[in-house]
Amino acid sequence: MAKKSAKPKRRLILLRHAKSAWPDGVADRERPLAERGRKAAPIIGAYMAREKLIPDLALVSPARRAQETWALVREALSKKVAERDAPDIYEVSAERIVDVIRAVGPDIRTLLIVGHNPGMEKAAALLVADGDADAMGRMNEKFPTAGLAVIDFDVEGWDEVAAGTGYLKQFVVPHSVG
Repeated sequence: MAKKSAKPKRRLILLRHAKSAWPDGVADRERPLAERGRKAAPIIGAYMAREKLIPDLALVSPARRAQETWALVREALSKKVAERDAPDIYEVSAERIVDVIRAVGPDIRTLLIVGHNPGMEKAAALLVADGDADAMGRMNEKFPTAGLAVIDFDVEGWDEVAAGTGYLKQFVVPHSVG
C-alpha cells in the first residue's frame, strides 16, 4: 500500500511533453512544439525549480517534441541534470514504462521521465494507489500536454516499484502554476 512519507525514498516525476505542432508531411517522431508548448514548458520548469523538484536523472523520449520540452524545462533548473535519451518510452505501454523505471540504478533518488500519452497517463494510474485528493482528481480527469505528476515511493530501490506502490504528491499543469 502506498503511503505518504516526510522524505520519500524515491521520487518519480512524469512529465508529458508540451503541446506539439502537426505540420503536414512531418513524421510523428519529428513533430516540433507548437507556440503554446514553447510557452508552457518553461512555466513547468520554473515550477519545478521553485518546488525543488530537481531530478538526479532525466530519461527523455527521442521524439523532437519531448526533447524540446526537456530543453526548455532544463533551462529553469538550478543545477545540471544527468540526462539520457530513452527510446524505450516512445510509443510504449504503461507496463513498458514501469520496466524502464525498475531498471534505474540505486544511486538515482529522483527520476524524471519526459514522454507521451497514453503511456504516461496509464503509467501514473498504474503506479499510484493513493495521494493528495486534489491532485488525484486533476490527474484522473485528464493528463494534458505539459502535465506533471510527482509520485513518491517508500521503497529502497527502483526495482521495487510496482503497481499500486506510489503516492501522488502533486499533479500540475502550466495554467495552474504559471
